[in-house]
Amino acid sequence: MSMQHFTSTSDQNVRSMSRRLLWKLDIHILPSLALLWLASFIDRTNIGNANIAGLPQDLHLHGKQFNIALAVFYVPYILVELPSNWVLKRMKPSRWLPAWVAIWGIVTTLSGLVQNFSGLVAIRFFLGFCEGGLLPGIMLYLSTLYKPHELQQRVGVFYASASLSGAFGGLLASVITKMNGIGGLAGWRWIFILEGLATVLIAIISMMLLPADIISAKFLTEEEKVFAERRLRIVNAVMPTQDSVEYQPTEDSEPEKGEEVKVETRHPEGLQLNQEDEKFEWSEVVRGILEPQVWMTAISYLGIIVSLYSFSLFLPAIVTGLGHTGEDAQIHTVPPYVPAIVLTVVVAIASDKLRWRGPFILMFLPVTIAGYVLLIVAKTNTERYAAVFLVASGIYPCGPCILSIMPNNNSGHYKKATAVALQLGIANTGGFAATFIYDASQAPKYIKGHSITVAFVALAWVSMFCNVMYCKWENKARAEGRRQENLVKYQELWDSGKTRAPIGDRHPDFRFTL
Repeated sequence: MSMQHFTSTSDQNVRSMSRRLLWKLDIHILPSLALLWLASFIDRTNIGNANIAGLPQDLHLHGKQFNIALAVFYVPYILVELPSNWVLKRMKPSRWLPAWVAIWGIVTTLSGLVQNFSGLVAIRFFLGFCEGGLLPGIMLYLSTLYKPHELQQRVGVFYASASLSGAFGGLLASVITKMNGIGGLAGWRWIFILEGLATVLIAIISMMLLPADIISAKFLTEEEKVFAERRLRIVNAVMPTQDSVEYQPTEDSEPEKGEEVKVETRHPEGLQLNQEDEKFEWSEVVRGILEPQVWMTAISYLGIIVSLYSFSLFLPAIVTGLGHTGEDAQIHTVPPYVPAIVLTVVVAIASDKLRWRGPFILMFLPVTIAGYVLLIVAKTNTERYAAVFLVASGIYPCGPCILSIMPNNNSGHYKKATAVALQLGIANTGGFAATFIYDASQAPKYIKGHSITVAFVALAWVSMFCNVMYCKWENKARAEGRRQENLVKYQELWDSGKTRAPIGDRHPDFRFTL
């Protein structure tokens, strides 16, 4: 058949098959990923609930020891993100990710048995080591199952579970701490033990349900597998030279039902290469490291993470400072997450429809800034509690937006794997700042902590503005034909044997998502 400009057919059967395919992927994959991420966030932040349930007193912590125990988590967490993504393809994400979740569930359970500061530091270190590869792995995994502008809706669903974890964490903690004294264990120990065991169970269930890829998805028919694979190859197709281009795929292209469509990349010397067949090359790793968007979005995400992590870790302490104690404090940590959950999903859906990422971040970060300003100037506990709602409502919807930028704007498996993991690795250094910003000496107003955090959020806004402007500038240059030399440069690399990777996002027809 002629392969000039392949466009979406209006045939109702094709659209129906596409909707059915997405529905099957959603109901079989998203619940498992949402539970994995929910378990991750709860196991990472339940130490905040344990903190107000007696952990510091029982372990005889003093000074900055609690903050140090929080910070040590991020050292191995950051270091394992890149290598985990590099081996994900070989190890199969459906096994690799749940396996690590199961291991950290065991580590979380053992957290309930620590007896002193050294033991707490050790257990938090191993927890970070086990959790580091999950989020970059999930993002890379989803990008192999969904088209670029179907991605954020799905990210929004599992990311909203992070907001949900804040609510569940408080509710669970308020219930579990009532077990104080059972088995001779304090209530805060039962928080770690029971939530850790639940994480292991979630991991085992996810391992049984998640497919490694489209072809191994047992819930799809053979016809649906072929259809799904073709639609992804059309979107991911990359062309190394103008002479070898037979067609130019569009974002919304769908193969016709039952039609034999060859979607392939034609490289010099007649070699055909799909991204599924791409081999590891260090040059692709370097490309990922040198990608300007990685650094701009990483700095922006770093600022977001400072707010996000400090909020979830210290919200219980902030609520306690507002006059609530014990079980009442645990319960009052729940309501601020409710609007955050709703807005996270709504913004994710709108973001995919409008094909915006950065613009939504630029809209919502000022809401968070307003929340922190109100926290600083508030005179009453009621005003401070209202401000907490603004902080959560502004910061949580930004997460899926910024997580989707790297998978959308990088093409080529190993370049994308590097970009996704590096962005998160740099951003998660914000976890160190988040753990030291708030301490008991600032109670009950925490003005110093709020002031530092609002500065990081402002930095996040500026950095994201720069990234949006860069994408607009680069897209304009490509539309005007000022990036055609990329084809020549790639041809030279291929002819010299320096690469056998696809041209990917270097192709002048590739467009960045804002």
